[in-house]
Amino acid sequence: MTIARTALRQISNPVLPGFHPDPSILRVGTDYYIATSTFEWYPGVRVHHSANLVDWTPLGGALGEKRLLDLTGTGDSNGVWAPNLSYAHGEYHLLYSDVATFTGGFWDPQNYLVTGPTPTGPWSDPVVLHGRGFDASLFHDDDGTTWMLSMVADWRPGRNRFAGISIQQYDRQARKLVGPEHMIFNGTAAAVTEAPNLYRKDGWYYLVTAEGGTSWAHQVTVARSSHLLGPYRADPAGPLLTSAGDPTLELQKAGHGSLVETPGGQWYLAHLVGRPYSELGRCVLGRESALQEVTWTDDGWPRIAGGVPATSVAAPREADVPEVRPVSSEQSEDDPFDGPTLGVNWSTLRRPATPDWVSLTERPSHLRLYGGFSPMGRHKPSLVARRVVAADCAFEATMEFEPRNYRQLAGITAYYNTRNWYYLHVTADDDGTPVIDLLACDSGQVTIVPGVRAPIGSPGPIRLRVHFEGPTLTFAYALPGGHWQSAGPALDATTLSDEYAARAVNGEPAAWGFTGAFVGLWAQDLGREGAYADFDRASYQVALRDS
Repeated sequence: MTIARTALRQISNPVLPGFHPDPSILRVGTDYYIATSTFEWYPGVRVHHSANLVDWTPLGGALGEKRLLDLTGTGDSNGVWAPNLSYAHGEYHLLYSDVATFTGGFWDPQNYLVTGPTPTGPWSDPVVLHGRGFDASLFHDDDGTTWMLSMVADWRPGRNRFAGISIQQYDRQARKLVGPEHMIFNGTAAAVTEAPNLYRKDGWYYLVTAEGGTSWAHQVTVARSSHLLGPYRADPAGPLLTSAGDPTLELQKAGHGSLVETPGGQWYLAHLVGRPYSELGRCVLGRESALQEVTWTDDGWPRIAGGVPATSVAAPREADVPEVRPVSSEQSEDDPFDGPTLGVNWSTLRRPATPDWVSLTERPSHLRLYGGFSPMGRHKPSLVARRVVAADCAFEATMEFEPRNYRQLAGITAYYNTRNWYYLHVTADDDGTPVIDLLACDSGQVTIVPGVRAPIGSPGPIRLRVHFEGPTLTFAYALPGGHWQSAGPALDATTLSDEYAARAVNGEPAAWGFTGAFVGLWAQDLGREGAYADFDRASYQVALRDS
């Protein structure tokens, strides 16, 4: 089949499917990078690279050490919010917020800055900056100064909890903030003003913010000033980008944007989107990243065609887009666990992949996973997982596990957070017989899916599989030397979504949902008896119609 060259030169949105929210885009020379939020997952801050804005390669996570990020006990959808990646004075700067809570109007954000020679490190020790708010960014001005921006949080009842955008100078040599804090923008009537990014163009300072909250009313707002410290005036034409008011758009929740200029002088906006499975319904894939082309009016305001997110956008004029397009490892990958470390598409929950619980060397060509705390625990989980990036996809793993009692479990999971997951696992019956079973956790309530539990006869490797088909998912298993068998009925995949996870009590958020569905390898050793599971390989494959 021949594909038209014009089609090859299109950016297909979202460019980063699956859980990749809050994109911070950066160009250094002819290389583009996007850094995204990771919340309670390690490595913190996921980074992708592109040479043409069309094809994106995952580089993995930037923050893989507790020296840089400690997520022990971090709550669901807490942790790393909205990182900012910039380059100036010969080094990369990574600024990130670690948010500890969101109860009762408090956030307890702490902002950190690290620097290094590449967008994935190695990084300096973190500089501890202010905790006045989250979504912090750096602006490197033409005069050589550097400035830190963030939203300002106000916990006081009856006040605007998103009090506006502040800026303060950062002294790179002293590695600290200096001088007074300046409030430069209070936002528009859309409210919930956050995610500031500052740019300088043609004598103007352009302040790009997110407003309207991160769901259906999300938008990108642009304000400008001829002076760094303002006053900033919002674009009288309204938001640069939003999906609000049009539930028929494929890409919803459009907002939280950052700008980049190509070597040829074109501009693009990287921004957050969601793809609900029904009109304003649940987004199992979480919040994703997309790109839109930006033009400028004669009087100096940025514009996106129609002000709405498009699923297809023209690539930069100078972009080298190959006729044979690469398939991302995020879409298709078979991991035999032959390498010395986990591949770039794997993440671990709340603790980095250290040799005390993750080993690729104790048994060659296997991932040995030592059991951790319970599925509800937030301190030492043993979960190695990857993002679900398409509505139709399958995840399969081969496992050997010899449980000695019911406190030892291992298998595969379809996972959203500690309160919403499915778990096809092997454990032991009261008499020590190994059995296979399926657990479901719905809003914190754990149940056994009936009709699945069965004894495992001969020892040996067991194959486990989960298959996503839009709003449903199914599990299956194959015993040693046997054929695939269904494990229970079709289950509701949409419980693994931001919309399902979020809860409010008396108007206050009791739980937020900011991540997305994962599939992964899980093990528990509730009695601390040294149990481990060996995984020979794991594969993830997107269905052809989604690839």
